[in-house]
Amino acid sequence: MYELGQRDFGENYVQELVEKHKQLPSDIRWHFIGHLQRNKVKEIAPFVHLIHGVDSRRLLAEIDKQSGRLGRIMPVLLQIHIAREETKFGLDETELDDIVRNLSELNNVAVQGLMGMASFTEDSTVVRAEFRYLKSLYDLLSK
Repeated sequence: MYELGQRDFGENYVQELVEKHKQLPSDIRWHFIGHLQRNKVKEIAPFVHLIHGVDSRRLLAEIDKQSGRLGRIMPVLLQIHIAREETKFGLDETELDDIVRNLSELNNVAVQGLMGMASFTEDSTVVRAEFRYLKSLYDLLSK
């Protein structure tokens, strides 16, 4: 894919992302797409282009802290819990509201949008309803 011009690549394990970053061309824009633990932020903060799954205020604060140490602004997506499955991660409406109200305290993160992981089901009605809910939250925040 790189040879065909692709420059955005994603990885969902910190160790694999760090290794690939060391071995592959430096113009790749790395996206972290998995569940990120706070103690792993410092490993990817120097080079990651976008963190796709910020699922807690504490994680967002750690990203802000590590990005500040590096003198950079980290683009992030806030992950909202939209699935009916308890195994999925994400913020609920109350946590999202708290983060949005206190964003001015965070100088080194840039919230680029919301993301969610739908339920693992073949029932498209369920999946559409979950993503409609995510869109309704986005619309509320966009006002």
